[in-house]
Amino acid sequence: MLSRRFILGAFGALALAAPATTASAEDLYVPLVSKGFQHQFWQAVKLGAEQAADEMGIRITFEGPDNETMVDRQIDMLAAALANKPAAIGFAALDSQAAIPLLRQASDAGIPVIAFDSGVDSDIPVSTATTDNLAAASLAADKMAELIGGTGKVAVVAHDQTSRTGIDRRDGFVNRIAEKYPDIEVVTVQYGQGDHLKSTEVTKAILTANPDLKGIFGTNEGSAIGVVNGVQELGTTGLTIIGYDSGKAQKDAIKSGLMAGAITQNPVGIGYETVKAAVAAVKGEEVPALIDTGFYYYDASNIDDPKIAAVLYD
Repeated sequence: MLSRRFILGAFGALALAAPATTASAEDLYVPLVSKGFQHQFWQAVKLGAEQAADEMGIRITFEGPDNETMVDRQIDMLAAALANKPAAIGFAALDSQAAIPLLRQASDAGIPVIAFDSGVDSDIPVSTATTDNLAAASLAADKMAELIGGTGKVAVVAHDQTSRTGIDRRDGFVNRIAEKYPDIEVVTVQYGQGDHLKSTEVTKAILTANPDLKGIFGTNEGSAIGVVNGVQELGTTGLTIIGYDSGKAQKDAIKSGLMAGAITQNPVGIGYETVKAAVAAVKGEEVPALIDTGFYYYDASNIDDPKIAAVLYD
């Protein structure tokens, strides 16, 4: 597996050449620029992308910044990938607007852009392979309401307020509570940058300020683990925790009863569909604007169900 990391000091005027349309499959190069590498979620996305690349006989790279706050670093990676004149590119935006100028250059040069996991606020991507995060977070709200008896105070520990996933998961949860559960109050939404250590500290601050809190929703893997750690460090009991994504730590927390349940995406499917769509776009085939890769709610009762286990990861 090749990996390229270049930092370009000035990438505002990249000379992008359109890839040759007569290239055979084995000549196709499709880089994927992810939001990060620190969570097992991204390793599962990478696995799916590699599976598709192997099946289709193309070359891919997969990289992302060290953490999901490094927007400038991700832009540098995107610029470097485009400088290599790929046949197409996959991009999971940390900031839904920051990359638009570069992506527009790619599109103008005939390089199809496939957004994955987190889209951009633009019609530049020919397709987006993602979870319906609004619907998934709404389901998390429904489960929270059910578990706390439809009344009380809850909070959200979100991973960011710039990416499409961060915005949609926050809004999906908060809006569902407001629309459907008048006796539940979302007392605060705090941001832990998807980092479990920062999310731990955020959680402890929330719990200290709201001793009567009944539940917390963590919007990604790092957020959810931070919530679990914060609750454990303070010795808080009786709190309902709902997470998002998977990973060994969340699975263990659910099995032990520390966490009530979580939303799982289909990360392998996201990676696979991104590469599949990229190849189709290069060949001039019709590609759906949105590829919904699905989601499930899982808890101790169904975590070992084959359908659920297939989309979980360690």
